[in-house]
Amino acid sequence: MTGEAGAPAVVRIASVEKRFEAGGGGTVALAGIDLDIGRGEFVSLIGPSGCGKSTLLRLIGDLIAPSAGTVEVNGKAAHAARLGREYGIVFQAPVLFEWRTVEDNVKLPLELMGMGRPDRERRARAMLELVELGEFARHHPYQLSGGMQQRVAIARALALEPAILLMDEPFGALDEMTRERMNSEVLRIWRQTGTTIVFVTHSIPEAVFLSTRVVVMSARPGRITRLVEVPLAHPRNDETREDPTYFRLVTEVREALRGGGGGSDATDGVDGPSPERLAAEGGIG
Repeated sequence: MTGEAGAPAVVRIASVEKRFEAGGGGTVALAGIDLDIGRGEFVSLIGPSGCGKSTLLRLIGDLIAPSAGTVEVNGKAAHAARLGREYGIVFQAPVLFEWRTVEDNVKLPLELMGMGRPDRERRARAMLELVELGEFARHHPYQLSGGMQQRVAIARALALEPAILLMDEPFGALDEMTRERMNSEVLRIWRQTGTTIVFVTHSIPEAVFLSTRVVVMSARPGRITRLVEVPLAHPRNDETREDPTYFRLVTEVREALRGGGGGSDATDGVDGPSPERLAAEGGIG
């Protein structure tokens, strides 16, 4: 399965399987995963609970290792890409440090990589302006709304100018109106930065609204059952959600999910380093 036509693959996944061992037995979370993601794409992963969406995201980010197969980012092993800080991660919880100001939270990965004070201050301010939070630089996280905290997490993840941004249900805990605003915000940021984004969601409308492609996965063991191209024009806004093509694509994804079967399990988002540790390691939201 290939990325966007003409775009070099920034992520290449070949014959990947992931098995979790527990209690003398094993659970196959993912099987036979082949996927290329082109540079500058916005790809959403969607499927029933427990299908391995978050597991696949963590494999891309080298937070866990595949049991079989290979994962490459920017033409190198995912592990080498992680060591090179070539991607950022945003989780459902923003994982901000309450004792640090908003600006200092964004500076954290820059401090850990040894960037000089003037450069990291300049970069942190630029990222806060990008997410439209420049005036809140001296605030602390508890003074911000949930949506604003998530924007700080996105700014921190982008601070090291990663080639790829991994987002694991980042808006799942937000109310519907805030979620729609955040969808528009992340699209604006994506178009401004050109960063490749891989986005996990349970929401079919969200996946269609955001993506250039939607990757539909089956119930455990997770397999890719369908790739749905999303040719909706940009910029996307409230009018997009009234477009007949949008409704057709939502129906297409829903029918693809039904065809893939249902089911649930506890393998999504397990194993690997905690969000708190990742946030402190740099370039990660």
